[in-house]
Amino acid sequence: MSRAIKPAYKEAFHFDGLLALTSILIIVFGYIMVVSSSLHWAIQKDNGNLFDPLFAEPFKHEIVKQLMHISIGISLGYVLAKNIPMRFWEKQGGLLFGIGLLLLIVVLIPNVGTTINGSIRWLKIAGFSIQVSELMKFFAVIYMAGYVSRHHKSICKSAFSLLKPLLLFGFACKLLLMEPDFGSSAVLIIIAMGIMFLAGAQLSQFILFFVILSGAGAILVAGSGYRSLRATSFINPFDDTHGSDYQLSNALIAIGRGEWLGVGLGSGVQKLFYLPEANSDFIFSVIGEELGFMGVLMVILLFATLVWRAFAIAKAAEMAEQRFSAYLCYGIGIWFAVQVFVNMGVNMGILPTKGLTLPLMSYGGSSMIIMCCTVALLFRVHSDAVELNASSPKKRFGAWANQ
Repeated sequence: MSRAIKPAYKEAFHFDGLLALTSILIIVFGYIMVVSSSLHWAIQKDNGNLFDPLFAEPFKHEIVKQLMHISIGISLGYVLAKNIPMRFWEKQGGLLFGIGLLLLIVVLIPNVGTTINGSIRWLKIAGFSIQVSELMKFFAVIYMAGYVSRHHKSICKSAFSLLKPLLLFGFACKLLLMEPDFGSSAVLIIIAMGIMFLAGAQLSQFILFFVILSGAGAILVAGSGYRSLRATSFINPFDDTHGSDYQLSNALIAIGRGEWLGVGLGSGVQKLFYLPEANSDFIFSVIGEELGFMGVLMVILLFATLVWRAFAIAKAAEMAEQRFSAYLCYGIGIWFAVQVFVNMGVNMGILPTKGLTLPLMSYGGSSMIIMCCTVALLFRVHSDAVELNASSPKKRFGAWANQ
């Protein structure tokens, strides 16, 4: 008499509704602003006819390409969240970091990397352009979370345990600076320092390394003509409006024109060939001009909610004794917070100009896809934490983590 084979047990996936709603709102809002910032390019290409260039070569226009980026990012993120367990990322963190370093070296090889606006940051693989620095940030968060989870006790006691990963990150930053990409270098170092601080690094050692790294950054800025000019030009943004201050002055004009409620969606003027990179690095200025202070405030609240969810999920993972997952989410929260702050700070003139995108909003394939995958890891950690905490009454962390 044959026995029926029981199906393998499959854990339920616990969905984070608030994280999903926040992410979708950011992506949809960002796409609307990319469309608003890009339509004039199609009009210019065909002497005022908008639809002919869109229908003739749809896959070459930013509007269609960004929609493809979003679709790929969400689809890939769904696969990662549902099918890749966290132990895979924990085990492969070192390998992924090594792959990232290798790609940073490859992109610098003459005639291999693609140069855009004077920077060598892209690799063309099978017809797709990949910005290596975005991959490197993704791999770096995973590697650092694995490192501090394995060396948690020594990090709390030994300065050498802090120095070892910083040397690797220093090498990665050196390669990024050769592209050049000072902004991504700064983000990498802040992610590493932030995760180690949250892992329990001694405050005195943390401050010492922070001072040393800050001094090294100041030397790099002072020793480079264009970096030094960028670092000082934001102090007086209207001194050279046709030269070094061109980007910032036009960004400030855009934000100033918006006032409280903006000039209206699609009615912005600065994006019409005045504001460089209006649909990517300076999309925040377009939001300020067309939707005003209220639109800017909405964007800030959405990103604040996203960062809060990352830290809340990290706390839930800690209570479930998932140390790697917790530090991974802390790192993701730091990454989002720093990159959003820098992008907004640059647009508002409180930080020197840096080429960092606004996550999940700016135009760009690499940034959008990587950020979608990053949010997918938050969904996975949340689901695992809910499952583990629910199975043990002593580890339950409250209904707020399930919101």
